[in-house]
Parts: sequence; structure tokens; C-alpha cells
Amino acid sequence: MIMKQRELKWEIISSEYLIQRPWLTARRDAVRLPNDTVCEEYYVLEYPDWINVIAETVDGQILIERQYRHGHQSVNFEICAGVIESGETPLQAAQRELYEETGYTGGEWTELMTIAPNPGSQTNLCHCFLARGVEKTSRQHLDRTEDIEVYTYTKTEVREMLQRGEFLQAMMVAPLWKYFSQE
Repeated sequence: MIMKQRELKWEIISSEYLIQRPWLTARRDAVRLPNDTVCEEYYVLEYPDWINVIAETVDGQILIERQYRHGHQSVNFEICAGVIESGETPLQAAQRELYEETGYTGGEWTELMTIAPNPGSQTNLCHCFLARGVEKTSRQHLDRTEDIEVYTYTKTEVREMLQRGEFLQAMMVAPLWKYFSQE
């Protein structure tokens, strides 16, 4: 039996921007829920969409980055990630970020999945890519606020790191689990 689904979308009564910066926009919405409840203060963070990349080298190693993340105040193992700039497709952003952060290019690219970092309060999506057969063609081209170490690990080592909880960022854990589930 198929049940009729009721409308769950909220009505925006008003919006006010509280912060508007290149990397973060915060707004306060007044919303009406389907049951007519009015919430006067619902906060939404508007971010540009993100990408991340699981990159396999020509010899089957996986590129892993290590860098400091100030929000959590910790040094983390990560896969390549970044922001989609205005005018870029997700694939173009992924290829640019891999080049800038690691100096690796080329390979065969496929999109593994698109996920929402936090759909309850953020507007953006994260496009997750797999790049197979990448090669080191350049040095890193880091932004002034980036300090990234790049390592290569075997698939077994990365799987073990994942199982031990050494990757903290959920937007990286999800595609890594999907990647390993398809092997």
C-alpha cells in the first residue's frame, strides 16, 4: 500500500542577513511549518558547494593529506577538498583543488556521490569524486592560509585508518566508505 505523503516544506515568512562574507553568509529566517507553528528565529548558513577527491596514483596508492583544522583545533588526515568557485563545475573544481593541494593531475574521473553536509542549517552540497591514475606533475600551489602535507598510502592502510577513526571529517568519511564498499 502506498501512503500519500503530506507536504513538509516550510514557508519563509521573512529573512534577514546577519553576516555576508566570501566564505560564510548567515541569515535568520522566520518560518511557518506545515502545522502552522511559526518559528521566528531559524538560522541558516549559506556556503558555496564543496568538492572532495579520493585520488589513486598510477601505482594504486591513495593520496592522503594532513593539515591543521582550526575549528576543531586538531591536525587531521583528509582527502583533497575545497570550494567550488563561481563559474566552475564540480569536476573542474575537483581537478583544480587536486592540482593546487597535491600537484597531481590526470587520471579517470567519476563522481561517487553528492551529499549534504548539514541540510538542517546549511545550504550547500558536497560533490565527491574518485580520480584513478593521477600522476605528480607539479609542486603544490597552496593558498596563503593552507599548510598541507601530502602522503601516499596503500588501500589497505587507508581502510585501516578509516576503521580506526583517523578521518574526522564526515564529508570525507562517507565517500571513503562508499569507495571501499565498491571494491
